[in-house]
Amino acid sequence: MAKASKASALRGKKAFAGPPACDKCGEKAAITLAYGPHRFCEKHFSSFFEARFRKTIRKYKLFRPREKLLVALSGGKDSVVTLHLLHKFYSKSNPIEALIINEGVGGYRDLAVGAAAKNCEKLGVDYRIVSFEEEFGITNDELMPLILKNPGLGGTCAFCGAMRRSLMNRYAKEMKAKRLVTGHNLDDEAQSVVMNVFNNDYDKFVRAGAGAGEAAWGFVKRIKPLYETPEKEVLAYASFNGIRHYSEECCPYSWTAKRNEFREMLDDFEKRFPGTKYSIVRFFESAKSKLPKKKGEKRDLAACGRCGEPTERELCGACLQIEKVLNKGALKERRGGKRKFGAKKPCRPTRE
Repeated sequence: MAKASKASALRGKKAFAGPPACDKCGEKAAITLAYGPHRFCEKHFSSFFEARFRKTIRKYKLFRPREKLLVALSGGKDSVVTLHLLHKFYSKSNPIEALIINEGVGGYRDLAVGAAAKNCEKLGVDYRIVSFEEEFGITNDELMPLILKNPGLGGTCAFCGAMRRSLMNRYAKEMKAKRLVTGHNLDDEAQSVVMNVFNNDYDKFVRAGAGAGEAAWGFVKRIKPLYETPEKEVLAYASFNGIRHYSEECCPYSWTAKRNEFREMLDDFEKRFPGTKYSIVRFFESAKSKLPKKKGEKRDLAACGRCGEPTERELCGACLQIEKVLNKGALKERRGGKRKFGAKKPCRPTRE
């Protein structure tokens, strides 16, 4: 009680004397979380952040002791912070490895891959690097001009996403992982909920969550320990704790993604009405819990005729995308080398 009273007194005094004070110790606050509102110094923000990370894992039962975890490591703040926290709190109870995917974006992805590898080496975490070039015979730098010339093929992000998911699942099985860990944060989840509603995509809506995907034949369960953590707080935690990550620019092809529109809309709502993103995810959790359970109904999955990954069709999503390119004869026009599309831009959401 004495400590609490002292902190309260200090907060009351500093409310008139200067900058806002930390809720826990009364020292100068380094960060304010408007949805609380909460105010923390660097030390107590880090404690708050880490406690929420561990609570999310317990709350959603994301993994058990001794289960092998494979972190999908991009080199950006979200996946790097996830790797550091898993290593800090769970390296003694769970084997942890990382998978780094190089999609082939010159001047961007190669730098991020380097940052990812350095973090693994610093922590002593084993990792594997795989590439679109080696696995699919094409890179994102080659896909972009082809898609611009053939709009019917779809967007670059659709291709990239399908191929990334295929590689993550394939190598999670090969590396004998029990859980595939991604760095998706609260902002990502709120965007996905709204996108699924706008797109009337019920199947994706019900399969989303902290433990996304399916525990079904051919799939390794995907988990998201940052599910309840806002993006800006991930950046703050990395900054306060000296966790180096790649942050020079966003993917130069991300301007093609529909998700950008939802990101800007929800960021605007969050500024005007703090807590909006939490409310969206809480609504999703509540709605999902009330949906009727369909007992005994399983997806009819078989091995992809080309790569062997699970699918409901003859070819999986990644192989279907490659087939589209082949059918257009587009691979004959392949262009390697330096990126030709999109000027370098700082990643806006992490620079605010």
